[in-house]
Amino acid sequence: MPSAQSVSSLDDIRTLLAGIPGPDDAAAARAGEREPQLTKPPGSLGRLEDISLWLCRWQASHPPRISRPHACVFAGNHGVTAQGVSAFPPEVTVQMVANFEHGGAAINQICKTFGIDLKVEALDLETPTDDFTQGPAMSESACVEAFNRGMAAVEDGMDILCLGEMGIGNTTTAAAICHGLYGGEAADWTGPGTGVEGDAMAAKIRVVADAVSLHKPDTKDGLDVLCAVGGRELAAIAGAVLAARLQRVPVMLDGYVSSAAAAVLEATLPGALDHCLVGHASTEPGHLRLLDNIGKQPLLQMNMRLGEASGAALAIGLLQAAAACHTGMATFAEAGVTDKD
Repeated sequence: MPSAQSVSSLDDIRTLLAGIPGPDDAAAARAGEREPQLTKPPGSLGRLEDISLWLCRWQASHPPRISRPHACVFAGNHGVTAQGVSAFPPEVTVQMVANFEHGGAAINQICKTFGIDLKVEALDLETPTDDFTQGPAMSESACVEAFNRGMAAVEDGMDILCLGEMGIGNTTTAAAICHGLYGGEAADWTGPGTGVEGDAMAAKIRVVADAVSLHKPDTKDGLDVLCAVGGRELAAIAGAVLAARLQRVPVMLDGYVSSAAAAVLEATLPGALDHCLVGHASTEPGHLRLLDNIGKQPLLQMNMRLGEASGAALAIGLLQAAAACHTGMATFAEAGVTDKD
């Protein structure tokens, strides 16, 4: 049995997936018993009630807690940018990582607002993945190495883990993953990313279509697709999602790219993302289509498409409110309020 802290092959990942824990029904039952006693009409807090139950189920504890939220942003560079799929050059990835580290990005401000600890992991930015129009983006060993970096980011004591990314060219990667997993037309999954339009957009769609056609004979599950057309930061996100499941840490996914990264696990084992919520719906046109395929409803729709875990971190405020209401509200008996007949 591979270690829950590290894997050495894609088959190790498949083995870990096959043994992932399910929800904690006892904790969920305790939450279900308390919720109807709170001083409100049944169901009146809507999805907040669902969130508090979900937290108990996947934290394996009652009451739910959001006292140690964490966010991790993984950064990687992509060889496919040589095909002109992005409006920005690859060096922007390095520059933005420095901006994160100096506290100057949007994610820094959102994390400060909600008391979220932020970690930034740069993955071999000086060595982009290979151009997946010419061959696989990553060898199995390179993919597994990045996957292990993601697994290692999940630490003891986390209440919730927000996952995001930075990587010029990675909306092309996300589109190729989704097209490879779910079919359809490449145009269904390919959006403007950093602002690509016109002939450049047509070229981006063609790159996604050609890459998936090239690799289709060699991809049997989501992990194969990840190696073929993925990126290091996406592999790391997938690793963090799996490690979080093994350690009973609920996950908040960000936008299109992080959702695509997680989707490779769901495509390999249905139910692998039951411990995940999606913070927001990106304006990348493929994101809502992807969420339909993985059975997720975003918590927010804010017309955002920044990445860097910004939408995931913003949604933490909803989780904090859900946990506070479930834990802090008085029951009808405590408040001396007459319950319904």
